This record gives sequence, C-alpha cells and structure tokens, in this order.
Amino acid sequence: MNTRRHFLGGAGVLFGAAAVSRAAKGAVPEAPLQSSAATIAPKHPGSGRPYNPVVTLNGWTLPFRMKNGWKEFHLIAEPVVREIAPGMKARLWGYNGQSPGPTIEVVEGDKVRLFVTNKLPEHTTIHWHGQRLPNGMDGVGGLNQPQIQPGQTFVYEFEARRPGTFMYHPHADEMTQMAMGMMGFWVTHPKNPLATPGYQDCDRDYCFLLNAYDIEPGSAVPKINTMLDFNLWTWNSRAFPGIDPLVCRMGDRVRVRIGNLTMTNHPIHLHGHEFVVTQTDGGIVPPTARWPEVTTDIAVGQMRAFEFVATEPGDWAFHCHKSHHTMNPMGHDVPTMIGVDHKDVVTKITRLIPEYMVMGERGMADMGEMEMPLPDNTLPMMTGAGQFGPIEMGGMFTVVKVREGLARGDYKDPGDYKFPKATTSYEWTGESMNPIRAPSSRGGEIDPATGRVREIRAELRPDNTGATPREITVTVKKPGGSGGHSH
Repeated sequence: MNTRRHFLGGAGVLFGAAAVSRAAKGAVPEAPLQSSAATIAPKHPGSGRPYNPVVTLNGWTLPFRMKNGWKEFHLIAEPVVREIAPGMKARLWGYNGQSPGPTIEVVEGDKVRLFVTNKLPEHTTIHWHGQRLPNGMDGVGGLNQPQIQPGQTFVYEFEARRPGTFMYHPHADEMTQMAMGMMGFWVTHPKNPLATPGYQDCDRDYCFLLNAYDIEPGSAVPKINTMLDFNLWTWNSRAFPGIDPLVCRMGDRVRVRIGNLTMTNHPIHLHGHEFVVTQTDGGIVPPTARWPEVTTDIAVGQMRAFEFVATEPGDWAFHCHKSHHTMNPMGHDVPTMIGVDHKDVVTKITRLIPEYMVMGERGMADMGEMEMPLPDNTLPMMTGAGQFGPIEMGGMFTVVKVREGLARGDYKDPGDYKFPKATTSYEWTGESMNPIRAPSSRGGEIDPATGRVREIRAELRPDNTGATPREITVTVKKPGGSGGHSH
C-alpha cells in the first residue's frame, strides 16, 4: 500500500459551512492509497477500542489515527482505474485509488472525524447512509451543507451512535457520481458485544457492495444516463472470475454484510448452507424474528447481514439469482436460434466471412468455452473455469470455499476442492432405458429423433373401444360483426 500526504496549501479547508483554523489545515491526516484489486487480509486496530475487523471482498479497510480522543480518517474523492476482471479495466470515480472506496471501521461510541478532499472535476459531498448524526453532517449538498468544490476539503464530525452495517456515497450530482462508482462500506462494531442483544461475534466477517455499470464493449467509461439496462453486474466493482472467493474454515461462524447501490433488487443465494439474516439497515434483528433462508432479497439502498456456520466442506456457489446478473456484456437483441438448423447456410456464409461461427442453435453454453475475438478491454459473456470444465458464469458470482485445517486468519485461496471418493455425480453406463414420451397437447407424440410433434388425427369407434386414425377436416367460423361471439 502506498501513502501520500495531502497538505492543501491555498485550498479552503471547511468544517460544515464554516472555515476551520490554520492549525487544523496543517493537521490533515495522511490519505492512504490502494490500487490493488486483491482482498486485503484484515488487521486488528493498534489503537482505540478493540474490535474484530471485517474482510472487504476485493478491497481494504481505511487506516485511521487517534488524536485527542477523535478517530480521524481522510478520504480523497478522485478519478480511479479499477480492474473489473483480468482483461478489462474501467475508468471510474472513487476514493483513495479505488472504487468502491475503502471500508471505514469504527466502534460504537467513537468520536469520528472524517476529512474529505475533492479531486474530482466537479463538486461533491458525502452522505453517511444509515447513520444517526447531527443534521448538518448528513451530507446532502445544498440542504445540509455547501457543495465541496474541486480542491476543497471538508470535515465531518459525529459520534458513531449505534452498531451496524452502513454505507457512504455522494449526495451531489448523484446520478453521475454513483454511476461512476463513488461509494464505500461502513461498519460500526458494538462497544460491548456480549451485552448487545442479538449480537454474536463471528470468526470471519465479510463485506461488499452490489454495484452495476453500463460500459460498451471496447470502452472504459460508464454510460451515466443508463437507468435499467446495465451490462456489468459487480460486487465491489468486480465481475466473475475477478471476484475473490470467500474462504472459510470448517466450523467457523461466518457473517456476510452486503449493501445494494444498484438500481434493482438482488436475490443473493448461497449453496450448501442455510443462513439467517441478523442485521438490516435499522440494526440487529432480534433472534425471535429470524428464520432460515438460502436466498435473501436485497432491495435498492438496503443493507443486509446474514450468518451461517460453515459445516459443509467444498466449493459452494454464491451468486445473485437473477440469471442475467451472472453474465457479462451481452447482446439483448440477439434472436433465439435454438432448434434452427444452420448446416446449409453456414457453408454459404463462411465463403464470404471465413471467421463466421455458428452459435445458439443448441443453446448458449458454447459461449462458456468459445474463444471468439473480442474488442480490447471487453470481458466474455460467460467465463470462468473449474476443475471439471467451463463454469459458464460472469457478473455477480463467486465461490464460498469451506476447508478443514485452515489457520484462523488464513484467507488465501485454497485452490480446487478435493472431492472424497464416490461423492461426485457420475454418468450412468448401465442398461439403457428407452424413455416413454408423453402425448403432446395437440394429440400427437414427441418424436425422440427430432424433438418435434408427430401429429395423429383420430376419432373414436362407435363402441368407444379404440381410435381409427384418419384425416379430419374442421371448419371454423370466426366471430365478427357487431354481435361479437353470437356470430
């Protein structure tokens, strides 16, 4: 991690709407910079109240300093370059070298001072989403404070009054700045965990934000006016296979904190384990109000934390259950070609276009292993490889890896799961069973060779003992005229 000092010289340093002293201008803390997209293992705080730190998926926690009883942080709002996945980088806006910005961790009761320096080409603010704080610190430009102009630094001060899972993001030109990636995670740990109703310490505590971008293939800057039709669905501005796994030791109690700053809801689904939602935006859910789930839906602007005990070893899929959210850029107007026989036409087309590729006639699974030419800085629609072949995923997908024998603080990827003997599904090679085809709704049966309906027209014999196949002509008179169906 690199660090840099930002002494602002002639730039105005403002506290709320009022200027602070010259001494305060010279006392701005360091603003650490992080450019790596790797998950940074957590560090326990060296000062201030103790807490069990979170693990930011493909991210990091912002260091702080203690000064006269205040916990001080420094955020830099600035243009950044973020690797979405190997092979693609996006030009975004973020904080301290990354998008999302670094996670801020404090403890209930901490007095928090946050310096925010604006290095964007336009004004900005920061809203501390979900916090209880003085109205003048809420960060809505024009309503609670003047905008932070380029080159200025503002100071926010408040007490972290309640434990929970929160976020931060601009409340200035929000459509642009959030579409460009300006957001970050905030965790307030309880001061007395054992005395906090419904709270339980966890061995591993992961967090990440749900975000989405519309970046044309071959380009690097998001289209900021897109409202629904995004093509990159990401966790902490990373798409599979760029999202790191959530590594868990067998028997660990695991907490996963998620905030949604996209423009749609996300049903987040975990394979192999049940979990309970233990925290929402409003705080800790009483144990009597919890129920087991394997999927929890997270709406726009919401935060959820769920917990489970990692009892099942293996590599377990973890993803949004909206299928197009586990895909990378794709053509929405591509026609469905399933069942279309291309054999005759492909010969003619390849004479004109030698690199023409037949796809879609059997489904889209071929995309998972196809290595077709793509524009520079573009991710394939379906990608990722496992020990058995293509995983055929993208976007909001990763793996929870549960292993025995890991050290308590070990977050390194343990590699592919070694399946015990006779515990994987396998191909049946015994006696073949000819399937019995069900009759179609059109009175025929399905031809196993072609998959098409073979028509059989029949009428009952007078004694109702059977049917004699023959052609039947049916005359239909369509309703019309002013009388409707009476005609």
